[in-house]
Amino acid sequence: MPATEVIARLVEFDTVLDARSEAEFAEDHLPAAVNWPTLNNAERIDIGTLYKQVNPFEARKRGAAIAARNIAAHIEREVIDKPKDWKPLCYCWRGGQRSGALSLILSQIGFRVTLIEGGYKAFRAAIVQDIARLVAKLSFQVVCGPTGSGKTRLLQALAAQGAQVLDLEALANHRSSVLGAIPGLAQPSQKRFDTLIWDTLRRFSPERPVYVESESKKVGNVSLPTELIDAMRASPCLNLVLPDSERVALLLEDYDYLVRDVDYFCDRLAVLTALKGHVVVGKWQGQARLGEFASVVQDLLISHYDPAYLQSMQRNFVQFERAKNIAPNDHSIRAMADLAAKIIEQP
Repeated sequence: MPATEVIARLVEFDTVLDARSEAEFAEDHLPAAVNWPTLNNAERIDIGTLYKQVNPFEARKRGAAIAARNIAAHIEREVIDKPKDWKPLCYCWRGGQRSGALSLILSQIGFRVTLIEGGYKAFRAAIVQDIARLVAKLSFQVVCGPTGSGKTRLLQALAAQGAQVLDLEALANHRSSVLGAIPGLAQPSQKRFDTLIWDTLRRFSPERPVYVESESKKVGNVSLPTELIDAMRASPCLNLVLPDSERVALLLEDYDYLVRDVDYFCDRLAVLTALKGHVVVGKWQGQARLGEFASVVQDLLISHYDPAYLQSMQRNFVQFERAKNIAPNDHSIRAMADLAAKIIEQP
Protein backbone atom coordinates (compact mmCIF):
# COMPACT_ATOMS: atom_id res chain seq x y z
CA MET A 1 0.00 0.00 0.00
CA PRO A 2 1.41 3.46 -0.88
CA ALA A 3 2.49 5.53 2.12
CA THR A 4 0.08 8.34 1.20
CA GLU A 5 -2.80 5.87 1.49
CA VAL A 6 -1.43 4.38 4.72
CA ILE A 7 -1.48 7.70 6.57
CA ALA A 8 -5.14 8.15 5.64
CA ARG A 9 -6.11 4.61 6.70
CA LEU A 10 -3.86 4.06 9.71
CA VAL A 11 -6.78 3.39 12.08
CA GLU A 12 -7.85 0.38 9.99
CA PHE A 13 -4.94 -1.79 11.14
CA ASP A 14 -4.95 -3.78 14.36
CA THR A 15 -1.18 -3.58 14.91
CA VAL A 16 1.64 -1.64 13.25
CA LEU A 17 4.81 -3.75 13.08
CA ASP A 18 8.21 -2.07 12.70
CA ALA A 19 10.70 -4.69 11.51
CA ARG A 20 13.73 -2.39 11.81
CA SER A 21 16.37 -2.49 14.53
CA GLU A 22 15.88 -0.97 17.98
CA ALA A 23 18.02 2.07 17.12
CA GLU A 24 16.07 2.82 13.95
CA PHE A 25 12.81 2.45 15.87
CA ALA A 26 14.02 4.78 18.63
CA GLU A 27 14.89 7.52 16.14
CA ASP A 28 11.33 7.52 14.83
CA HIS A 29 8.44 5.19 14.01
CA LEU A 30 4.80 5.23 12.98
CA PRO A 31 2.26 6.14 15.70
CA ALA A 32 1.48 3.18 17.99
CA ALA A 33 4.01 0.95 16.22
CA VAL A 34 5.60 -1.97 18.05
CA ASN A 35 9.16 -3.02 17.37
CA TRP A 36 9.72 -6.56 16.04
CA PRO A 37 13.32 -6.41 14.80
CA THR A 38 14.09 -8.84 12.01
CA LEU A 39 17.72 -8.02 12.79
CA ASN A 40 18.61 -6.32 16.07
CA ASN A 41 21.19 -3.54 16.39
CA ALA A 42 24.26 -5.78 16.66
CA GLU A 43 23.03 -8.25 14.05
CA ARG A 44 22.34 -5.49 11.54
CA ILE A 45 25.88 -4.16 11.95
CA ASP A 46 27.39 -7.64 11.62
CA ILE A 47 25.42 -8.45 8.45
CA GLY A 48 26.22 -5.05 6.95
CA THR A 49 29.92 -5.62 7.60
CA LEU A 50 29.72 -9.08 6.06
CA TYR A 51 27.92 -7.63 3.03
CA LYS A 52 30.72 -5.10 2.42
CA GLN A 53 33.80 -7.07 3.43
CA VAL A 54 32.94 -10.57 2.11
CA ASN A 55 30.08 -10.53 -0.39
CA PRO A 56 26.31 -9.95 -0.55
CA PHE A 57 25.47 -13.65 -1.03
CA GLU A 58 27.19 -14.74 2.18
CA ALA A 59 25.58 -11.83 4.03
CA ARG A 60 22.11 -12.81 2.82
CA LYS A 61 22.55 -16.44 3.91
CA ARG A 62 23.68 -15.44 7.37
CA GLY A 63 21.04 -12.72 7.59
CA ALA A 64 18.29 -15.15 6.58
CA ALA A 65 19.23 -17.59 9.35
CA ILE A 66 19.20 -14.82 11.98
CA ALA A 67 15.99 -13.29 10.66
CA ALA A 68 14.23 -16.66 10.69
CA ARG A 69 15.10 -17.18 14.37
CA ASN A 70 14.01 -13.67 15.32
CA ILE A 71 10.73 -13.91 13.40
CA ALA A 72 10.01 -17.27 15.02
CA ALA A 73 10.53 -15.71 18.44
CA HIS A 74 8.17 -12.84 17.61
CA ILE A 75 5.49 -15.29 16.46
CA GLU A 76 5.82 -17.48 19.54
CA ARG A 77 5.72 -14.47 21.86
CA GLU A 78 3.11 -12.26 20.16
CA VAL A 79 1.12 -14.08 17.48
CA ILE A 80 -0.07 -17.41 18.91
CA ASP A 81 -3.14 -15.84 20.54
CA LYS A 82 -4.04 -13.59 17.58
CA PRO A 83 -7.39 -14.31 15.83
CA LYS A 84 -7.54 -15.14 12.14
CA ASP A 85 -8.95 -11.69 11.27
CA TRP A 86 -5.98 -9.86 12.86
CA LYS A 87 -4.81 -7.22 10.35
CA PRO A 88 -1.20 -6.02 10.83
CA LEU A 89 0.59 -3.27 8.93
CA CYS A 90 4.30 -3.99 8.43
CA TYR A 91 7.26 -1.91 7.34
CA CYS A 92 11.05 -1.63 7.50
CA TRP A 93 13.39 1.04 6.14
CA ARG A 94 12.41 0.83 2.46
CA GLY A 95 9.83 -1.94 2.43
CA GLY A 96 12.38 -4.56 1.41
CA GLN A 97 13.83 -7.72 2.83
CA ARG A 98 13.25 -7.31 6.57
CA SER A 99 9.54 -6.47 6.49
CA GLY A 100 9.12 -8.70 3.43
CA ALA A 101 10.38 -11.74 5.35
CA LEU A 102 8.16 -11.03 8.33
CA SER A 103 5.06 -10.34 6.23
CA LEU A 104 5.61 -13.46 4.09
CA ILE A 105 5.55 -15.76 7.11
CA LEU A 106 2.56 -14.00 8.65
CA SER A 107 0.74 -14.24 5.32
CA GLN A 108 1.53 -17.95 5.06
CA ILE A 109 -0.06 -18.44 8.47
CA GLY A 110 -3.24 -16.90 7.06
CA PHE A 111 -3.18 -13.30 8.28
CA ARG A 112 -3.98 -10.43 5.93
CA VAL A 113 -0.76 -8.40 6.09
CA THR A 114 -0.26 -4.98 4.50
CA LEU A 115 3.19 -3.70 3.57
CA ILE A 116 4.04 0.00 3.25
CA GLU A 117 5.46 0.51 -0.22
CA GLY A 118 8.81 2.19 0.23
CA GLY A 119 8.79 1.52 3.98
CA TYR A 120 9.53 4.10 6.65
CA LYS A 121 11.39 6.28 4.14
CA ALA A 122 8.20 6.72 2.09
CA PHE A 123 6.12 7.27 5.22
CA ARG A 124 8.48 10.01 6.35
CA ALA A 125 8.19 11.81 3.00
CA ALA A 126 4.39 11.46 3.09
CA ILE A 127 3.92 13.00 6.53
CA VAL A 128 6.26 15.90 5.79
CA GLN A 129 3.95 16.77 2.88
CA ASP A 130 0.80 16.04 4.88
CA ILE A 131 1.74 18.47 7.65
CA ALA A 132 1.34 21.33 5.17
CA ARG A 133 -2.13 20.06 4.19
CA LEU A 134 -3.25 19.70 7.80
CA VAL A 135 -1.93 23.11 8.84
CA ALA A 136 -3.80 24.79 5.97
CA LYS A 137 -7.11 23.38 7.25
CA LEU A 138 -6.72 24.55 10.85
CA SER A 139 -7.30 27.85 12.66
CA PHE A 140 -4.71 28.69 15.31
CA GLN A 141 -5.00 30.89 18.38
CA VAL A 142 -1.50 31.83 19.56
CA VAL A 143 -1.05 32.19 23.32
CA CYS A 144 1.54 34.93 23.82
CA GLY A 145 3.07 36.37 26.96
CA PRO A 146 6.54 36.94 28.41
CA THR A 147 8.50 34.24 30.17
CA GLY A 148 6.81 33.10 33.37
CA SER A 149 3.35 34.36 32.44
CA GLY A 150 1.97 30.82 32.54
CA LYS A 151 1.50 29.97 28.86
CA THR A 152 2.19 26.27 29.40
CA ARG A 153 -0.13 26.12 32.41
CA LEU A 154 -2.87 27.77 30.40
CA LEU A 155 -2.43 25.34 27.50
CA GLN A 156 -2.60 22.42 29.93
CA ALA A 157 -5.77 23.87 31.47
CA LEU A 158 -7.31 24.35 28.02
CA ALA A 159 -6.50 20.76 27.06
CA ALA A 160 -7.91 19.43 30.34
CA GLN A 161 -11.20 21.13 29.52
CA GLY A 162 -11.45 19.67 26.04
CA ALA A 163 -9.91 22.39 23.89
CA GLN A 164 -7.66 21.50 20.97
CA VAL A 165 -4.08 22.19 22.09
CA LEU A 166 -0.79 21.78 20.26
CA ASP A 167 1.76 21.72 23.12
CA LEU A 168 5.02 21.92 21.20
CA GLU A 169 7.20 22.10 24.31
CA ALA A 170 5.69 18.88 25.63
CA LEU A 171 6.33 17.16 22.29
CA ALA A 172 9.90 18.51 22.24
CA ASN A 173 10.70 17.72 25.90
CA HIS A 174 12.02 21.26 26.28
CA ARG A 175 10.83 24.57 27.74
CA SER A 176 12.23 26.61 24.88
CA SER A 177 14.77 28.84 26.62
CA VAL A 178 18.37 28.89 27.77
CA LEU A 179 17.21 27.21 30.97
CA GLY A 180 14.66 25.07 29.15
CA ALA A 181 16.47 21.72 29.01
CA ILE A 182 14.82 19.21 31.35
CA PRO A 183 17.45 17.18 33.26
CA GLY A 184 17.26 13.47 32.56
CA LEU A 185 14.82 13.89 29.67
CA ALA A 186 16.30 13.77 26.18
CA GLN A 187 14.74 15.61 23.29
CA PRO A 188 13.31 13.54 20.43
CA SER A 189 15.10 13.37 17.11
CA GLN A 190 13.97 15.84 14.44
CA LYS A 191 12.19 13.01 12.61
CA ARG A 192 10.40 11.92 15.78
CA PHE A 193 9.37 15.51 16.55
CA ASP A 194 7.88 15.89 13.07
CA THR A 195 5.95 12.64 13.44
CA LEU A 196 4.60 13.67 16.85
CA ILE A 197 3.44 17.00 15.40
CA TRP A 198 1.76 15.27 12.46
CA ASP A 199 0.11 12.72 14.72
CA THR A 200 -1.30 15.54 16.87
CA LEU A 201 -2.45 17.72 13.98
CA ARG A 202 -4.30 14.89 12.21
CA ARG A 203 -6.59 14.44 15.22
CA PHE A 204 -7.80 18.06 15.26
CA SER A 205 -11.12 19.26 13.85
CA PRO A 206 -11.01 22.22 11.44
CA GLU A 207 -14.26 23.40 13.04
CA ARG A 208 -12.60 24.37 16.33
CA PRO A 209 -9.57 26.58 17.14
CA VAL A 210 -6.19 25.08 17.95
CA TYR A 211 -4.38 26.79 20.84
CA VAL A 212 -0.59 26.93 20.58
CA GLU A 213 2.19 28.83 22.33
CA SER A 214 4.14 31.59 20.56
CA GLU A 215 7.26 29.53 19.94
CA SER A 216 10.29 30.48 17.89
CA LYS A 217 11.45 28.36 14.96
CA LYS A 218 13.27 25.99 17.31
CA VAL A 219 12.29 24.38 20.58
CA GLY A 220 15.62 23.42 22.05
CA ASN A 221 17.42 21.44 19.35
CA VAL A 222 14.43 20.59 17.15
CA SER A 223 12.84 22.81 14.52
CA LEU A 224 9.19 23.45 13.74
CA PRO A 225 7.93 22.60 10.24
CA THR A 226 8.05 25.71 8.06
CA GLU A 227 4.35 25.57 7.21
CA LEU A 228 3.42 25.40 10.88
CA ILE A 229 5.56 28.30 12.07
CA ASP A 230 4.36 30.44 9.14
CA ALA A 231 0.71 29.72 10.02
CA MET A 232 1.31 30.47 13.70
CA ARG A 233 2.97 33.79 12.92
CA ALA A 234 0.01 34.87 10.80
CA SER A 235 -2.63 33.84 13.36
CA PRO A 236 -4.60 35.85 15.97
CA CYS A 237 -2.92 36.21 19.35
CA LEU A 238 -3.97 36.14 22.99
CA ASN A 239 -1.61 38.06 25.29
CA LEU A 240 -1.32 36.44 28.74
CA VAL A 241 -0.62 39.08 31.42
CA LEU A 242 0.73 38.31 34.90
CA PRO A 243 2.46 40.62 37.46
CA ASP A 244 6.23 40.22 37.83
CA SER A 245 5.97 38.83 41.37
CA GLU A 246 3.58 36.13 40.18
CA ARG A 247 5.83 35.30 37.23
CA VAL A 248 8.82 34.82 39.55
CA ALA A 249 6.78 32.59 41.84
CA LEU A 250 5.57 30.52 38.90
CA LEU A 251 9.07 30.04 37.50
CA LEU A 252 10.45 28.97 40.88
CA GLU A 253 7.72 26.32 41.00
CA ASP A 254 8.12 25.11 37.42
CA TYR A 255 11.92 25.15 37.51
CA ASP A 256 12.29 23.77 41.03
CA TYR A 257 14.96 21.32 39.82
CA LEU A 258 17.26 24.31 39.22
CA VAL A 259 16.87 25.35 42.84
CA ARG A 260 17.73 21.82 43.95
CA ASP A 261 20.85 21.69 41.75
CA VAL A 262 22.68 25.00 42.05
CA ASP A 263 25.71 23.81 40.06
CA TYR A 264 23.47 22.92 37.10
CA PHE A 265 21.72 26.29 37.38
CA CYS A 266 25.02 28.16 37.36
CA ASP A 267 26.25 26.08 34.44
CA ARG A 268 23.16 27.04 32.40
CA LEU A 269 23.58 30.71 33.35
CA ALA A 270 27.12 30.57 31.94
CA VAL A 271 25.62 30.19 28.46
CA LEU A 272 24.52 33.84 28.72
CA THR A 273 28.08 35.11 29.25
CA ALA A 274 28.52 36.08 25.59
CA LEU A 275 25.39 38.26 25.77
CA LYS A 276 25.59 39.67 29.30
CA GLY A 277 29.29 39.55 30.14
CA HIS A 278 31.24 37.88 32.92
CA VAL A 279 30.39 40.47 35.55
CA VAL A 280 26.61 40.18 35.22
CA VAL A 281 26.58 36.39 34.90
CA GLY A 282 29.03 36.10 37.78
CA LYS A 283 26.71 38.21 39.93
CA TRP A 284 23.76 35.91 39.11
CA GLN A 285 25.81 32.82 39.87
CA GLY A 286 26.92 34.29 43.19
CA GLN A 287 23.33 35.11 44.15
CA ALA A 288 22.22 31.61 43.20
CA ARG A 289 24.88 30.04 45.43
CA LEU A 290 23.59 32.20 48.29
CA GLY A 291 20.07 30.90 47.67
CA GLU A 292 18.80 34.23 46.31
CA PHE A 293 16.96 32.59 43.42
CA ALA A 294 14.04 35.02 43.34
CA SER A 295 16.43 37.94 42.78
CA VAL A 296 18.21 36.11 39.97
CA VAL A 297 14.95 35.19 38.26
CA GLN A 298 13.58 38.72 38.57
CA ASP A 299 16.75 40.17 37.02
CA LEU A 300 16.76 37.57 34.25
CA LEU A 301 13.18 38.45 33.34
CA ILE A 302 13.66 42.21 33.29
CA SER A 303 17.11 42.44 31.69
CA HIS A 304 17.17 39.42 29.39
CA TYR A 305 13.96 37.55 28.65
CA ASP A 306 11.41 40.37 28.44
CA PRO A 307 13.24 42.66 25.97
CA ALA A 308 14.15 39.73 23.71
CA TYR A 309 10.62 38.34 23.82
CA LEU A 310 8.97 41.65 22.97
CA GLN A 311 11.31 42.24 20.03
CA SER A 312 10.70 38.73 18.71
CA MET A 313 6.91 39.04 18.98
CA GLN A 314 6.78 42.43 17.29
CA ARG A 315 9.06 41.21 14.51
CA ASN A 316 7.52 37.80 13.82
CA PHE A 317 3.85 37.66 14.87
CA VAL A 318 1.94 40.02 12.60
CA GLN A 319 -1.21 40.14 14.77
CA PHE A 320 0.57 40.55 18.11
CA GLU A 321 -0.11 44.31 18.30
CA ARG A 322 -3.85 43.52 18.10
CA ALA A 323 -3.69 40.73 20.68
CA LYS A 324 -6.46 40.49 23.25
CA ASN A 325 -5.10 40.72 26.82
CA ILE A 326 -6.12 37.88 29.12
CA ALA A 327 -5.24 37.73 32.81
CA PRO A 328 -5.69 35.03 35.45
CA ASN A 329 -6.25 36.00 39.08
CA ASP A 330 -2.80 34.64 39.98
CA HIS A 331 -0.27 32.07 38.78
CA SER A 332 -1.98 29.07 40.35
CA ILE A 333 -3.24 26.08 38.38
CA ARG A 334 -6.76 26.83 39.66
CA ALA A 335 -6.61 30.37 38.30
CA MET A 336 -5.40 29.09 34.92
CA ALA A 337 -8.29 26.61 34.85
CA ASP A 338 -10.76 29.44 35.49
CA LEU A 339 -9.20 31.50 32.71
CA ALA A 340 -9.28 28.53 30.33
CA ALA A 341 -13.00 28.09 30.98
CA LYS A 342 -13.63 31.73 30.06
CA ILE A 343 -11.60 31.42 26.85
CA ILE A 344 -13.49 28.30 25.78
CA GLU A 345 -16.83 29.92 26.59
CA GLN A 346 -15.95 33.03 24.58
CA PRO A 347 -13.32 31.97 22.01
